[in-house]
Amino acid sequence: MDVAAVLQPVVDAAVGSDLPVRVDSWDGSSIGPADAEVVVRFASRRALRRLVWAPNELGFARAYVSGDVEIEGSLLDALTRLDALADPERGPGVRVGRDTRLAVARAVVRLGALGPPPRPPAEEIRLSGKRHARNRDARAVSHHYDVGNDFYALVLGPSMVYSCAYFEQPLSAEYTLEDAQRAKLDLVAGKLGLTQGMRLLDVGCGWGSFVLHAAREFGVRAVGVTVSAEQAAFARAAVASLGLGDRVEIRVQDYRDVADGPYDAVASIGMAEHVGLSQLGEYAAHLYTLLCPGGRLLNHAISRRPGPPGDPERAKTSFIDRYVFPDGELHPLSTMVDALESAGFEVRDVESLREHYADTLRAWVANLEQNWDQAVTFSTAGRARVWRLYMVGSALGFQSNRLGVNQVLAVRPGPGGASGFPRTR
Repeated sequence: MDVAAVLQPVVDAAVGSDLPVRVDSWDGSSIGPADAEVVVRFASRRALRRLVWAPNELGFARAYVSGDVEIEGSLLDALTRLDALADPERGPGVRVGRDTRLAVARAVVRLGALGPPPRPPAEEIRLSGKRHARNRDARAVSHHYDVGNDFYALVLGPSMVYSCAYFEQPLSAEYTLEDAQRAKLDLVAGKLGLTQGMRLLDVGCGWGSFVLHAAREFGVRAVGVTVSAEQAAFARAAVASLGLGDRVEIRVQDYRDVADGPYDAVASIGMAEHVGLSQLGEYAAHLYTLLCPGGRLLNHAISRRPGPPGDPERAKTSFIDRYVFPDGELHPLSTMVDALESAGFEVRDVESLREHYADTLRAWVANLEQNWDQAVTFSTAGRARVWRLYMVGSALGFQSNRLGVNQVLAVRPGPGGASGFPRTR
């Protein structure tokens, strides 16, 4: 049986007959132009069964992560073209109506793809317990960050900075991702006004890059907290190797348990996405109490477009929630600003780095693809596919303005409302 001929009505019903990509089937048959730059390959009947049981992004993710669906060539180029294909303003759009569902059902029966739902890939997670309780948050963070420091080193490069870089020049052989990450660390330090002897708290310090930079370059005394044991071990080793043990302390600690203020400055870089809307007020209020009067907070976080929060039920079919950031929640910029102001902060500056994050993610994808075999060795083939898919999808999200990332600089006002800020930037 020619599998492509059976699948053709499904493609026609969903996107029309003028398909700009090629779909290869496990029997060697194909749909679409022979010279297509994007090739999607269904490696087995199980790929169809995954899509039948989960006809959404989760089904596709399971098929891709397990290797049941393969995409040849650059995944970034492929998803860019498929994204345009699905957008009614740029392509035919994807129709998932009665005709499409009927065509899928007929194809599944004819191809003998009926059967129970395949087991999800081992990289998928579903958390239990109360959302954003300390133990559940720790498991969520461990799922994402405790996948091996060697794996992250391949993806992030020598900087070990897992947040948006700041490109003062276009990426080139002379200006690298490490240069752009160093520029971001300087940007944060400058906004916080770091000077010799100040006391700094880095909430969600990752592998310690910012506290190390702040101690070496600005002479601060720094505390970094993370709930990831692997991150903390890496950061502590870096502190020791650089001889900064008298100025930098790394703790495995939930930010809610930090009680040794006051600090002169607090940095939260790529951590607030894990907090959750229900905890956002507590987050802002606790950071406020940890700062001395006149102390500054730099909150660097990914944001979503304005609108009501998504349906919590959607997490059941979300690739990001099941594979990447369990319980992660993105908020509009206005929600973050409101939480900070409600806690008593004065917001002094807001800067969008959206385009910078698209470039950062492309650089991380390039690192992963150039070191693919090692990445698989350090983790699993499925885990490497998860990171590749999520970083490519995120790059497209920032590029298209579906996602944003913002640095919000705020101050705990001093006596009489004094901010301590200069009158000009």
